[in-house]
Amino acid sequence: MSTASAARREIPEATVARLPVYLRALRALSARGVDVVSSEELAEAAGVRSAGLRKDLSHLGSYGVRGVGYDVARLSDEISRELGLHHDWSVAIIGMGNLGHALAAYSGFATRGFQVRWLIDEDPAIVGTEIAGLKVITFADLEKHEPDSIIAVIATPPEAAQTAADQAIALGVRSILNFAPGVLAVPPGVEVRKVDLATELQILAFHEQRGKYEQRGELEPGGKYEQEVVR
Repeated sequence: MSTASAARREIPEATVARLPVYLRALRALSARGVDVVSSEELAEAAGVRSAGLRKDLSHLGSYGVRGVGYDVARLSDEISRELGLHHDWSVAIIGMGNLGHALAAYSGFATRGFQVRWLIDEDPAIVGTEIAGLKVITFADLEKHEPDSIIAVIATPPEAAQTAADQAIALGVRSILNFAPGVLAVPPGVEVRKVDLATELQILAFHEQRGKYEQRGELEPGGKYEQEVVR
């Protein structure tokens, strides 16, 4: 993502977070041969409200054509540019456990403009092995490549995540996607996005439980669910 561009246009973070969703919907429409789409159709494809979508896109200076809609190819290009996807981004995956293996083999990175170029681990038993066509190297090896414009993906055990982040930042990394549980301490100017699968499952469990209470009519004032929450 081009954070400088986002700051220049003062695009709200919530809007930035939705831009990839709009881009995915637009690409799906393009694949179906759709050239022009209304805000209502695009909003439905993206799973958002049309008024919110129009407000989001207005931050990009894109308002569509009244009575016609948005040009799919042009809007895709505008969002791609705003997200920084016209730039070549290299990805370094740190931690070659089960999750690291899976991420290294994930083809979705390349289709969205990101090239996994480096796999990093410090375990001598893993360094030098080949995973998904790439040889696993150490941080010291990575430094020799003089990497530029790297996004680091941390897939280490939680106890190793901070050290991995520190080593990546020391090499000049300013963007980190963290899959490890816990919070990373990073200096100003370093952007961290966290992917916590366990938290997402807990949120789903909450909604699943709430749905069951609703089916039994126990969400009324004074119902069993409310009483349990109060306790």
